[in-house]
Amino acid sequence: MKWIVLVALAAASVAHAQTQWKLATGYRAESFHTENIAQFARDVERATNGALRIEVHPNNTLLKLPEIPQAVQSGQVQAGETIMTNMVADLPIAGADAIPFVVGSYTDARRLWDLQRPLIAKHFSQRGLMPLYAVPWPPQGLFTKSPVQSPADFNGKRMRTYNLSTRRIAQMLGAEPVDVPMVEVNQALAGGRIDSMITSAITGVENQVWGQIGHYYTINAWFPKNIVFVNLKAVEALPPAVREAVLSAAKEAESRGWAMSQQVAEASTRELELKGMKVGRISPSFEAELKRLGERFSREWVQSVGNEANVIFVPYYFQR
Repeated sequence: MKWIVLVALAAASVAHAQTQWKLATGYRAESFHTENIAQFARDVERATNGALRIEVHPNNTLLKLPEIPQAVQSGQVQAGETIMTNMVADLPIAGADAIPFVVGSYTDARRLWDLQRPLIAKHFSQRGLMPLYAVPWPPQGLFTKSPVQSPADFNGKRMRTYNLSTRRIAQMLGAEPVDVPMVEVNQALAGGRIDSMITSAITGVENQVWGQIGHYYTINAWFPKNIVFVNLKAVEALPPAVREAVLSAAKEAESRGWAMSQQVAEASTRELELKGMKVGRISPSFEAELKRLGERFSREWVQSVGNEANVIFVPYYFQR
C-alpha cells in the first residue's frame, strides 16, 4: 500500500512539473518548415523526458502569421514561427536575407545568416524574445514564357510582382510590374497579364505552372528565411537542463532544416523539368548584370538601415 502511494505521489509530481508551450505558425502542416518544427518538438519532449511539451499549431489555426511575433512577445503564446521579412517594419535588420542578387548559394546564405544572427538576437532580446533557429526557403528563381538572355528581353513584357523589391526589379529590367497574388498566378498567366515572375521552384510545383509557362532559370535571387523564436521569460523560467535541451534541439533543427530546404529545392527543380519545362541558367553577362543590381540594392539597404547594416555587409563582401 505504501509503495502505491509513493508511485502516485511521484506521478503527480511529474505531472505538476511538466511545462507546456504553444508554438504558432502560419504555414501548412505539410510544409517542410512545419515538419521540421514538429520534429523539434518531439526532440525536446524526448530529451526532457516529458518535462517540456511543445504543442505545434500550424496553418494559422491558433494565430494569423502577421500576429505571431507580437503574440509571442506579449506571452500570449510561448513560441512561434514567421518569415523574417514580415518583421522588417519593426526590425529592419531582419531584411538582410531578402535583398535580391546578393547571395547565390546555400553556402552564401549560411554565411550571411552567421553575420546577421547576433544582431537579430540582440534586437529580439530587447523585445523579450529569443531566436531558436532559422531555415531558408528554396532560392527564388526566374520563370518566363519565352527564353531570356539579357535585360533587353524584358522590354515590353509584364513581370509579376508582390512587394516593393520585386516591383523595383521589374522596373530595373525594363519590364512592366503587375501585382498578382500567388493564388491568381495561373489565371494571370493564362490571360496574358504576366509573362514572367520570380519565385521558388517549389512554389511553381505547388501551383503547377508548367501548363502556362515554359522556362525556369536558377538565378537564386534570394533565400528568404523563416525564424522560430520563443518568449524570453518562458525560456528563463525553465530549469537549466531543460533549457539546454531546447537549445540543443534547436541547433539540430537548424542543421536539419537547411538540408531539407536544399533537398526540396533540388526535387522541385527536377519536377519542373519532368513536367516539360526548360530548366537552365541565364547567360554569364546577364548574371553579372544581376550581381550589379544586388550591389546596388545592398548599398541602398545599408543607407536606409544605418551603420548597423555594415556589421553584416562589410564582412560579407570583403572577408570571404
